[in-house]
Amino acid sequence: MASRLLWASRAASYLRISVSHRGFASVIKDLKYAESHEWVKVDGNMATVGITDHAQDHLVESVKATSDVYSPVSGNVVEVNEELNNSPGLVNSSPYEKGWIMKVEVKDASELDTLKNSDDYAKFCDEEDAKH
Repeated sequence: MASRLLWASRAASYLRISVSHRGFASVIKDLKYAESHEWVKVDGNMATVGITDHAQDHLVESVKATSDVYSPVSGNVVEVNEELNNSPGLVNSSPYEKGWIMKVEVKDASELDTLKNSDDYAKFCDEEDAKH
């Protein structure tokens, strides 16, 4: 499992940006969001994790950008998106579907309560953008 987590970290750190700036970012309802711009989709005790459209949209501004990806929940990494090895641009073109990064078996479900819902996350992004 440690090697999978390392792979996920490396993959996230070296993603090549491959789409043009779209000028807006989408937020999907029914997901949970971290202030560090990762999303979590919960299914029972499994959580799929990826970076948000907002995050990838801002990374597009610099084609040489790298960014760490943090898991918003603790637990065991049970799967990584191997497709990103061949098509890292999926993180940009399909951040909420094909561009997911890892699946985690959630250790402490109460951590999910600290994450933002879609409305709160959208407001957080607007406030963050207003500062820049």
